[in-house]
Amino acid sequence: MEDRNRKKTPWQQTRKFFNDIHLWMGLISGLVVVAVCFSGTVYTYNTELTEWAASHLHKVDVPRGSERLPVEQLLPEVAAVAGGSVNGIHISADPARTYRFTVRKEGEQSRFGTTYYVNPYNGEVRGTSEDQSKTWVAIFMRDMFSLHRWLLLDRIEEPIIGELPNRTLGSYISGTATILFTLGVITGLVIWFPQKLRTWRQGLRVKWKASWKRVNHDLHNTLAFYSLILLFVMGITGPQWSFPWYREGLQKALGTYREAPTGGRSGNNAQRGGNDRPEEIRPMLPINRLLAATDEVLPYRGDYMVSLSGSGPVTIRKNKVGFFAPAASDEVKLNAATAEIEEVTVFREKPFNERIAGSIKALHIGNVYGQFTKLLYFLACLIATSLPITGTMIWLNKMKKKSSKRGQKKQRAVLSDIA
Repeated sequence: MEDRNRKKTPWQQTRKFFNDIHLWMGLISGLVVVAVCFSGTVYTYNTELTEWAASHLHKVDVPRGSERLPVEQLLPEVAAVAGGSVNGIHISADPARTYRFTVRKEGEQSRFGTTYYVNPYNGEVRGTSEDQSKTWVAIFMRDMFSLHRWLLLDRIEEPIIGELPNRTLGSYISGTATILFTLGVITGLVIWFPQKLRTWRQGLRVKWKASWKRVNHDLHNTLAFYSLILLFVMGITGPQWSFPWYREGLQKALGTYREAPTGGRSGNNAQRGGNDRPEEIRPMLPINRLLAATDEVLPYRGDYMVSLSGSGPVTIRKNKVGFFAPAASDEVKLNAATAEIEEVTVFREKPFNERIAGSIKALHIGNVYGQFTKLLYFLACLIATSLPITGTMIWLNKMKKKSSKRGQKKQRAVLSDIA
């Protein structure tokens, strides 16, 4: 009795406070977090899986002794097949991959245009992005994305609450659950620290030979600790797609906030010259000459994305390739007629806050350093999916234990009265 009535230390009181917050954050957001994290786990490898399902669009057999055809030789053929103008070309460092030509047709609704996949050795058009979007993997991935962002509520036509669009409603719910999850990550770190510091190593391993309740507790406690940093990064970046105020606050915190331009036309369209007027025809050197000039200032092996839109300089973005390659690209602007370098933007040379701001999406989905971070994010997101489940089981076991103790106390009281 004396131990039970002993006053709790300040650390115990603090730990109890954070434990209560952690519990209720988890119970309120649990089901939504499971849906969001599970779909995020699957979607981590969206690009790889959709390309696998339509591998004929992306992979080609390399003829022995052959070289890839010059890109400019294929431009008029692709434009004729597509019935529009080519405004972007993706050239892979891998000779066994197709050229990708982005074509924007007149009156096309998609702001990205249509991608045409072309065999670089014989000019054969293998198919389009529309063909890829019809595979069962692409359809399944769209469902996963809808579940992740809008909890599939965008599939319901009639508004559920007033005139609020269901897509917005789903975004609000998933965004709120993500904020609660992030608070759960922070409070969980406080709870992880043991009352006695000498026992801190116990939180780093799972006692597989213990009872299932202890194993469940260790899985929740230990796995969460190992994935803590990645879970925090996922959680703190996610809500920016749900709440404009959150996105604005994040930009202000990073010092990259810019007021939205006023007027009928957005700043991006103004810079590009708009899509509603014909582009001026400009003299241009062969693409290979422009790529060679790019390699002089960016001397590493990488993929190229050549932008042909507008009448100004040609913009070429270059990405490093490899298992540990960063997702961010470097950019070069060249004079199309002379290949003279007009501007070079190297991502790693930007201020730290601008690099973070420009990597928000990569930080959220794990595409920061290629397949290395994708694998880490996949495992961390899988752990995040399990946390509400293991956490709920811990809570239920505690409730059951408390109920059992109350029953035993009542039974002792009855026996005492009888005696």
